[in-house]
Amino acid sequence: MTVYIDPPTWPGHGRMWSHLVSDVSFDELHTFAEELGVPRRAFERDHYDIPSHRYADVVRAGAVEVSSREVVRLLHGAGLRRPKGRMGPARGE
Repeated sequence: MTVYIDPPTWPGHGRMWSHLVSDVSFDELHTFAEELGVPRRAFERDHYDIPSHRYADVVRAGAVEVSSREVVRLLHGAGLRRPKGRMGPARGE
């Protein structure tokens, strides 16, 4: 299982956030997040939002650090990208 995380550079709700993604399936992503105790409500369309204070925990658990641009490339390559406003099923479901 390989999941990926970008740096916590996305502001929101008074903190900084990272995106946790899979390049295989949403099932893989949900399993990884569940094992870390990340609530399902943190899942948004095609990724989990991870607060900056959890970043190191997620990397220690096995997430591969990549750039934000790489996160988008991985999602597109896997057919898992879900832009805002298009919530149809992605290939990994």
